[in-house]
Amino acid sequence: MATLLHIDSSVFPEEASSSRSVATAFRKVWQEQDPQGTVIYRDLAADPIPHINAVAWSAGYAAPSEHTPEQATAFAARVELIEELEQADAILLGAPMYNFSIPSTLKAWLDSVIMPGRTSGETPSTKGTPIVVVASRGGSYAPGTPREGYDFVQNYLEAALTGNLGLDVDFIVPELTMASRNPAMSGLIPLFEASRERAFEDAAVKAKELAERLTA
Repeated sequence: MATLLHIDSSVFPEEASSSRSVATAFRKVWQEQDPQGTVIYRDLAADPIPHINAVAWSAGYAAPSEHTPEQATAFAARVELIEELEQADAILLGAPMYNFSIPSTLKAWLDSVIMPGRTSGETPSTKGTPIVVVASRGGSYAPGTPREGYDFVQNYLEAALTGNLGLDVDFIVPELTMASRNPAMSGLIPLFEASRERAFEDAAVKAKELAERLTA
């Protein structure tokens, strides 16, 4: 039995969100492979985490015995999120692109769980944990496209998740998700549909392989 930490951050419901729908497909296959396992779910859009402030930030650099009451409360909230991350055998993260970057709610979660000396540093407590990121986007930012240099989702998450937390990152990238909604992109609908199909296929394959590996 394994524990999957599933985090969504899209502001849209599943029927209107590629990141949510693909992540749900991944989770369904995961649970079919490991029906006795545990899934911890956080919806950062429905239940956002407070953006980090000076009190919460400074609490991570002070000994608990030295915390003010305000720091103790802020630190406890961060520790709750960190423990969820540390207890996970695998992580599933929905990360849609908004204005070339990740949702601010996801950045708030990262700011809370990245703690030097614990989850980041020379020996991060989360080192090696596999994480599958569903990084959806309305257009295409693939190599060779006009907007290749505007992808600040994969580059940032690769740095934060691998460089800080030591996680083993794998991406699923449904793209051109605005093609069916934006008349100017109607000619790209076949490419969007192909990308969407690949994303669902990747989700099923990756979920099955990862669940089998962790429960073998």
